[in-house]
Amino acid sequence: MSEEIRPEETRPAEIENAEIDRVRRFNRFYTRQIGLLNRHYLDSGFSLAEVRILYELAHRDALTASDLIRELGIDAGYLSRVLLAFKKRGLIAREVSGRDARLSHLFLTGKGRKIFAPLQSRSTGDIGRMLDALSPENRGQLIRAMQRIERVLAPAGDRPQPLLLRTHQSGDMGWVVHRHGALYAREYGFDQTFEALVAEIIARFIRNFDPRRERCWIAEKDGEIVGSVFIVKSSKRTAKLRLLLVEPSARGLGLGRRLVEECVRFARDSGYRKIVLWTQSILTAARATYKKQGFELVHSQPERNFGYDLIAETWELKL
Repeated sequence: MSEEIRPEETRPAEIENAEIDRVRRFNRFYTRQIGLLNRHYLDSGFSLAEVRILYELAHRDALTASDLIRELGIDAGYLSRVLLAFKKRGLIAREVSGRDARLSHLFLTGKGRKIFAPLQSRSTGDIGRMLDALSPENRGQLIRAMQRIERVLAPAGDRPQPLLLRTHQSGDMGWVVHRHGALYAREYGFDQTFEALVAEIIARFIRNFDPRRERCWIAEKDGEIVGSVFIVKSSKRTAKLRLLLVEPSARGLGLGRRLVEECVRFARDSGYRKIVLWTQSILTAARATYKKQGFELVHSQPERNFGYDLIAETWELKL
């Protein structure tokens, strides 16, 4: 019988060679940067996979072999051989689970912890020195880039989605202008006059900022900015809600609702009697959020704005 010939592995048609080469280039750079190409990781006599197994056992309780296979994506046969070698060296021990006699929990022995401790210290020192060589700005960019890679590649169910709302700080206003200009051009075709309008609103906010009666909220998810909204003073009794934005990556998480709720709460606490806002009829998601929070449409009229014939709307909420 002739040997079966397996068809050559192919890539999806939409993936370009240049994209594949760029990923390979990054992988080569990063593995070299942190020493993954060395035969023994951290000059320890252990491979990277072995050190990862020791790390998990040192930092988590009641792990089983199945847990390690799932967490590390490691081959069951390879793991079995590594654990057997660790046991022969006296680095690990097993304990039958008190809840299920079919399961054995793995843990490091005293000898295992003694051997792992300098590896942890060495790894921490190496990473610390790498980060220390960077400026604070570049260090922040590096961490955010790593977080973004993790979010993009992680299975959907594993992606953390913490949302943080904070007040504005230096650099945020440039982000607000940039993201409004880029997103509204991409999603609605608005021209650069819209970006100019946002820049004018931001400039007035910064120049005339009254912290007692005005506020900007910046939303962060996993350390990255994903949204914004502003409350500004229109008159003694009226506040104006402006520049509500939610990044596509954060939509569906209730962020728009949270941002508007913060505006309403702040306006009430600040003594305003009414909140007004100006929007366009085509912004259906934002309009739905405003309606759910009790805003009512009080005026609309056709206008030529941002390169299109649009219907401008004014909404109000009595507090």
